[in-house]
Amino acid sequence: MKHTSLRGIANKASTDKTHRFRNLSGMLTAGFLLWCWQFINRRATPGVDKQTVAEYEENLKGNIDALVEQVKQKRYRAKLVLRKYIPKLNGKLRALGLAVIADKLLQIAVAKILEAIYEQDFLSCSYGYRPGKGAHDALRELSAILQSGRYHYVVEADIRAFFDNIDQDKLLEMLAQRVDDKPFLNLIRKWLKAGILDTDGQVIHPQTGTPQGGIVSPILANVYLHYVLDMWFEEVVKVNCQGKAYLCRYADDFVCAFQYESDAKRFYDVLGKRLACYGLEIAEDKTRLMRFSCVDRTHRGAFEFLGFEFRWVLTAKRKLVIRRCTARKKYRAALANFKDWSKKHCRLPKRVLFAKLNRKLRGYYNYYGLRGNYESISDFFYQIKGILFRSLNRRSQRKSYTWKGFSGLLNTFQLVSPRICHNF
Repeated sequence: MKHTSLRGIANKASTDKTHRFRNLSGMLTAGFLLWCWQFINRRATPGVDKQTVAEYEENLKGNIDALVEQVKQKRYRAKLVLRKYIPKLNGKLRALGLAVIADKLLQIAVAKILEAIYEQDFLSCSYGYRPGKGAHDALRELSAILQSGRYHYVVEADIRAFFDNIDQDKLLEMLAQRVDDKPFLNLIRKWLKAGILDTDGQVIHPQTGTPQGGIVSPILANVYLHYVLDMWFEEVVKVNCQGKAYLCRYADDFVCAFQYESDAKRFYDVLGKRLACYGLEIAEDKTRLMRFSCVDRTHRGAFEFLGFEFRWVLTAKRKLVIRRCTARKKYRAALANFKDWSKKHCRLPKRVLFAKLNRKLRGYYNYYGLRGNYESISDFFYQIKGILFRSLNRRSQRKSYTWKGFSGLLNTFQLVSPRICHNF
C-alpha cells in the first residue's frame, strides 16, 4: 500500500507539471523510514561496516531514530561504498556499489519520494526501473509497433558506460526543476560524491556517475534520460520528422523506429552530439541504423533488444510476422553460466540440486518464453541436460551415469519442461 504522503505528492505532481516541491526532507521521519523498511532486501550483502540486515534490525527503532536525528541536525554523512565486480557477457567486469544498511534505507525513502513525483512526468516510452512496467511490456509494445508495418528503419542504440558517465551537476540541475529543497538535494549529492572502497583497498572519489547497485541510482538514471533523450525525442525529433517516429527505452538500452530513411539518418547523425552535451557517448559497436521492413524482402535485417533478436519471418500461411528469439550472445552466456553453476553444485544431494535447477529453468522460461521462441528455449533445455550429465559424471573418478541411468534419474527428479509463458 502506498504511503499517504506519497499519494499527496503524486497527485500534486500530476495536476501541476511545473510545481517545485519544498520540505521533502521533512518527510524523512522515523515513521516513514519504518514503512520503507519493508522494501529492504533481507539477503543484501553488507557494506563496508559488515553489518547485516538482521543485525541492524535487532535495534531497528533505535537505529532509525538515530539516523533521522543525523539528517535533521545535518550531521548525516554517507559511508564509503563497497565495490564488488561481477562478470559481464563480453568477458569484462561490471562494478557494483554496496552501501551500508542505514544508507540503503535512507536511499529507499528518497527514491520513493522521487518516484511519486517523476512517475507523473515520465513518458510511456520509458520502461526500465519503473513500478508496474518491465522488459516484457517494452517487448510487447515494440513488437506491436513494428508489426503494424508503418516503420521501415530502426536505430538500435546503447550508451557506453552510462551509469559511470552521468554528469552529476547536470543531474542535480534537472532534479531542481521539480525539487526546491536544498537539504533533500544535498542528500543525493552526498551519495553521488560518496567515496568508493575498491577491492584493492583504494578509496576512489568519483567526479561523474552514480554507483551501480545503489538503490537510488535507477530513479536518478531515469530522470537523467527523461530529459536527455525522452523529452528531446518527443518535443524535437518527432516534431521535425516528415514521417512517424517511435522510441522504446529500457534504462540505457533503446530502439528508435522511423517511417522514412531520411528521418532515421538525421536522428542517427545527431544522436551522438546530443548525448555528448550531457557527458554521454554512444557505444558504436552496439549502435547502428538499419532497414527493418516487411516491404523489402531483400533487406529485412535483424536487431537485438533486451536479450531478444527481432527479425521478419514468413509463416506457413505466407504471412510476414516479427519473430523474437533468444539473442545468440545471451544464449551462449546462459549456457556458460550454467556450466559454472553445475560445477559448483553438482555434489549437492539430488533433491536439493534438482530443486535449485528447476528454479533456474523456471526463471529462464519466464523471461525467454515468448510466443515463437519455443525452439530456442527447447534447445536450451536439451543443452542443459547434456551439461548436467557431464557434471554429474565428474563427481568421482569413475563414470557415475550412463545415458540410460541418467534418463532414469530424470524420471525420478523431474526437470521443468520448456514452456511459453507470454502469448504476445
